[in-house]
Amino acid sequence: MDQKKPHSLHIPQNEPELQAYYAVLQTAGEARDEDMDLAGAALALALLDCQDRSAAPYHEHLAAIASAVGGACPVAEDIDARAAALATVIAGQFGYAGDQENYHDMQNANLIRVIDRRKGLPVAISILYILAARAQGWDCAGLNFPGHFLIRLELGNARRILDPFNGGQVVEIAQLRGLLKDVAGEGAELRPEHYQPISNRDMLLRLLNNIKGRAIHAGDLPRAAGILLRMRMISPGTAYLSYEHGAVHARLGNVPEAVEAMTACAEQAEDARLRQYAEQALKQLRLQMN
Repeated sequence: MDQKKPHSLHIPQNEPELQAYYAVLQTAGEARDEDMDLAGAALALALLDCQDRSAAPYHEHLAAIASAVGGACPVAEDIDARAAALATVIAGQFGYAGDQENYHDMQNANLIRVIDRRKGLPVAISILYILAARAQGWDCAGLNFPGHFLIRLELGNARRILDPFNGGQVVEIAQLRGLLKDVAGEGAELRPEHYQPISNRDMLLRLLNNIKGRAIHAGDLPRAAGILLRMRMISPGTAYLSYEHGAVHARLGNVPEAVEAMTACAEQAEDARLRQYAEQALKQLRLQMN
């Protein structure tokens, strides 16, 4: 993920009650990935769409999950005990599961609504597992696996892949191969990159990408523009997000906002083709301003 040069973003000022949440996102975007407050950023993203809620009860709920996981793992140096504690507490005691019936319901991508309803998308449920595991000091991360978000626990040379969407079950190699073939075709084979962890920043972007994609599909361009602003705040300096943001604002006729985003893309892009696209878009936008 390109994190080169951030750009000055047009953060809405007409909703003062939301400024604290935007400030959390800005802090997350400025932080090194390993220092990012994943829980705080995920809840701030959710609170922007749940303005009648307070963050405090949800932070308390996450702390309660973490405490219960620690209490359920008396043999902390056993990776299978760690995996079992996560599944027993989060899927069992707290009742979290993937939303199998209404997968595309956008409540499934909002961490507050996920907590309220105890169901969500794979990446949203996975964030709960990752936060609980890391609260114990365990090595846990999301995986760069195609089509279905999984998490990886590691302890020394031992590794377990878990599927939070399906009750935190351990996924064996044969099952991983089957999941991959379902997404990429019968000729697809597991490769080292399928086991690589993704960053905190990319987890949040993957969560938001679900909302953005559905907004664009539904023709709700103002909603898509708002989500892309959040994505750029979390990941400032990421050129393709600036390009997408500019393209949506151009379609909305918001020329100054489109110019800002396309200028940022042209400054940030290492890919020559993306930079060229941004520069061409800027020429057309500036003609509209004359």
